[in-house]
Amino acid sequence: MAEIVLDGLEIRSVEEVHDRFARVLALPEWYGRNLDALFDCLTDLGEPVTVRLLHREALEEQLGRRGRALARLLRRAAAENPQVTLSEE
Repeated sequence: MAEIVLDGLEIRSVEEVHDRFARVLALPEWYGRNLDALFDCLTDLGEPVTVRLLHREALEEQLGRRGRALARLLRRAAAENPQVTLSEE
């Protein structure tokens, strides 16, 4: 099972978020690197993945509205695809 860790104390940009997802999930080069594309990838996954969201408040503060949108997106993706597990710590 793949695991992606997003620690709000370490992430400095939304590009870092996309880098982590692209690397762990082996997303194709044409991956759009935006939240819509990320949502599509997560809801289409056929393999289990766990996303650990650490220090969500710090992530939202660092990334602003994009951080809040990312947290909502991860919750929605986990609700729509049983292969996606979100752990907020």
